[in-house]
Amino acid sequence: MMWSKLEKAIGYTYRDKELLKMALSHSSYANETYKDNLRSYERLEFLGDSILGFVTADFLYRSFPSKLEGELSRIRADLVCEKNLSDVADDLGIGAFLLLGHGEEQGGGRKRTGILCDVMESIIASVYLDSGFEAAKSLITRLILPKISVAEKFHDYKTELQELVQQKKDQVLAYELIGESGPDHCKEFSVCVKLNGKVVGSGSGTSKKRAEQAAASVALEELKTHFDENHFK
Repeated sequence: MMWSKLEKAIGYTYRDKELLKMALSHSSYANETYKDNLRSYERLEFLGDSILGFVTADFLYRSFPSKLEGELSRIRADLVCEKNLSDVADDLGIGAFLLLGHGEEQGGGRKRTGILCDVMESIIASVYLDSGFEAAKSLITRLILPKISVAEKFHDYKTELQELVQQKKDQVLAYELIGESGPDHCKEFSVCVKLNGKVVGSGSGTSKKRAEQAAASVALEELKTHFDENHFK
């Protein structure tokens, strides 16, 4: 069966194979094949996003009783972000099983980060509809929550950058939002950091704070490598 390899990869065997087929059907395929976008994975993605968010929040709340809300939110955002979910999907080889329309196929849709992220969420929902909440929770626990060790690690690059800059007097450090993209449930923010009006770093992340940290990290590398008067007043 064409689905057996994927079922083995995700560790779940469907009773209703049509749910799996829908979970893998991009809107371009649904429109070309059925003339019906309701047969794509988009509604499943909506449901899967909520299930993933709840299971992750519940896990973090119980696992880290001493962490405050802000830190829990940051770790959850890293776990359910587009890049992490697409990485999981890529590791599972899900791209090879996607059902895409001709244009999306030619455009490299099988490797597109946004599509892989969406399909990961739609698979979660399809498992939930096929066997219930515990089955979906088990899938999330096995495939996504093991990334917690990476998501939990945090280095405060903004503070380190501020301390470096303050080695010289009267320096002005500022962060500026320069763009945002993606759907509301999976936003990507881009930020640049300026020292005395000159851009010294830029970065992106699933929140403005994460983007600022990424920009500060780049700026630190720049200033540590070229710690000279060109960047300072």
